[in-house]
Amino acid sequence: MKTRNLIFVAGVLGIVALAAFLTRASWTGSGASAQGPQRPRVISVEIAKAERKPVPVDVDSIGTVTPISSVALKSRVETTILRVHFEDGAKVAEGDVLFTLDARQIDAQIEQAEGMLARDQASLEGAQRDVRRFTDLIGKGATTQVNVDNAKTQADVLIGTVKANQSALDNLRVQKSYTVIRAPFSGRISAANVKVGNFVRPADTAPLAIINQMAPVYVTFAIPQRVLVDLRDAMAAGGSKVVATIPGHQRSEDGKVAMVENTVDATTGMVTVRGIMHNENETLWPGTLVNTKLVIRTEEAITVPTAAVQRSQNGNFVFVSRDGKAHVQPVNVSRTFQGISVVTSGLGGGEDVITDGQLLLSEGTPIAPRAPKAGA
Repeated sequence: MKTRNLIFVAGVLGIVALAAFLTRASWTGSGASAQGPQRPRVISVEIAKAERKPVPVDVDSIGTVTPISSVALKSRVETTILRVHFEDGAKVAEGDVLFTLDARQIDAQIEQAEGMLARDQASLEGAQRDVRRFTDLIGKGATTQVNVDNAKTQADVLIGTVKANQSALDNLRVQKSYTVIRAPFSGRISAANVKVGNFVRPADTAPLAIINQMAPVYVTFAIPQRVLVDLRDAMAAGGSKVVATIPGHQRSEDGKVAMVENTVDATTGMVTVRGIMHNENETLWPGTLVNTKLVIRTEEAITVPTAAVQRSQNGNFVFVSRDGKAHVQPVNVSRTFQGISVVTSGLGGGEDVITDGQLLLSEGTPIAPRAPKAGA
């Protein structure tokens, strides 16, 4: 009896297990049938055009602004300052009066020299009359040749004296001109180191003031020796250009190359270049460090956004959008310029390249273009 019961219970349990297995298999089959085949994932990407356009060939460097002309004003006579005609740091024009010095002593010396000159000129006129008179008398036999010769000698001596007095007078007038100090060129003047009443002399080491020419100005910077040949060719063709920008600001000044140093620094491999900038608005201030861009030439090239260029073990490549799919396109990049890369091979211009979303792409991945992000 016990054996029969055990067999019955085992049969019931087997029937229940079989029913549960068949039910699970039915559910699994119906779910798979409802889901169907899976679709490939579509990646959202940003797309830009590969363009053919003029791109400058340039070199970036750090430069220093220096004035073309800078003059330290000094007194050439020993006297006192009567008046200062400018405000500290003011803009001055060529010929403007800057300082007036005391000229009373020189004026007195000029009057003395003028008196001596007038005296000697009168003596010369008398001697010349004697020469004429003795010349007439010797023709009539009323005087001797010695008197004629003595009269000529006296006239010649007075001629030399008059010339010496005239030279002394001219020198004093030049000395007086030094008592009025004018601006030798247009520019900006520094603060006056002396004020009214100060005694000045030529031996003073400190200048009265300093004038710097502000327009145009020089910008001096260094470039690698590898671009020296291209730069000289550009200068010969008149195509070189220099752009100087103040760090932290967008204001800049344009100019051209004025001079290339005749020696390359053997320790650094750099050569010094000097550009002349118009600086009509006085954007560049002498002594300022500026970001310089030397534009050697402009050439036609195919460009893509730098964000589109990817790197692998085999070199640079970009993803090209074609027929709704991403395709890998190897490229050669020669240089970058303001967020774009210049492509020398691999693209012909006009292709749609992917600039964002490349991490999820591979060859043949389906893609969907999206609008660029704000501010991109």
